[in-house]
Amino acid sequence: MGFIEGVHRDQLTMFPESLDGYVGDDNPVRFVDAFVDSLDLQ
Repeated sequence: MGFIEGVHRDQLTMFPESLDGYVGDDNPVRFVDAFVDSLDLQ
């Protein structure tokens, strides 16, 4: 067995690391997300 080789730390990725990277700061979906998070669903 050998070591697990990862990617080089300076390598650029083709996609953002999370979905949050796809959504702009002024996108209305941010409001919907904040509203849903504020609901008490218990």
